This record gives sequence, structure tokens and C-alpha cells, in this order.
Amino acid sequence: MPTIVHFEIPADNVQRAKAFYEGLFGWPRTAVPGMGYFAICLDTENNAFGLWEEDAKAA
Repeated sequence: MPTIVHFEIPADNVQRAKAFYEGLFGWPRTAVPGMGYFAICLDTENNAFGLWEEDAKAA
């Protein structure tokens, strides 16, 4: 079975999307100052995966 290695979630209102997915899935974000944000999460089968968002203004 093929494995998903990358997907994007487009949003016209990024702040609203962040709040939605953080609340829905409990995806915490950690700032990497000057680079962006990352989160390490578990899916419904307990597989770990990571999320990355580039943002030079991350603090």
C-alpha cells in the first residue's frame, strides 16, 4: 500500500485554520525562532508524523 509522505492544507484564512486544526486534533505547535513552527503528532493508528509551517516571524 502506498504511503502518504506529504500533503498541504490550503486556507484563505490561515489564523482560522490554525485554530481549527489545533482544536480539532490537539496539534500543538512549537516555534523555531526566525524559521517557522513544527508539531509532532499521532494519527488514529498511533503513527507519529510531523507538521512544518515556514514563518520567518516565528518567535
